[in-house]
Amino acid sequence: MSIYQFNAQTIDHKEKSLEDYKGKVVLIVNTATKCGLKNQFNSLETLYQNYKDEGFVVLGFPSNQFLNQEPGTDEEVSQACQLNFGVTFPLFSKVNVNGKNAHPLFRYLTIEQSSLLGGTIKWNFTKFLIDREGHLVSRFAPKTKPETFEKDIVKLL
Repeated sequence: MSIYQFNAQTIDHKEKSLEDYKGKVVLIVNTATKCGLKNQFNSLETLYQNYKDEGFVVLGFPSNQFLNQEPGTDEEVSQACQLNFGVTFPLFSKVNVNGKNAHPLFRYLTIEQSSLLGGTIKWNFTKFLIDREGHLVSRFAPKTKPETFEKDIVKLL
């Protein structure tokens, strides 16, 4: 299995196949604009800008499952990400990342990489690093700052 088997709705409500990212190194992140970790948007955007021409992309999946920290509409989330953090990487429609209504992509990611961090997602800004073949390579905890695993991204590029 790989992430290429999944589709997701973009933040502007268009169906998108993750197969469109085939051949790229992908970082999937569940995000929230009102979370205490929201400054990670800046680091994620910096990584995206630094490596997008080499085949790297960040995919942001807003989620309101943790203390109601993403309560707005998709349009409000998109505006907040652009205005407050300068986000230009692809954003998707709000999803559940845990539970019976979890998006199938996140069910796959949490089963595929349960290891030390446990199967379920514990908080916003859990990060999943995917190689160019669509396979999960690493999972990073919410408090792990994106710049600390930049070397892992570069290695995959």
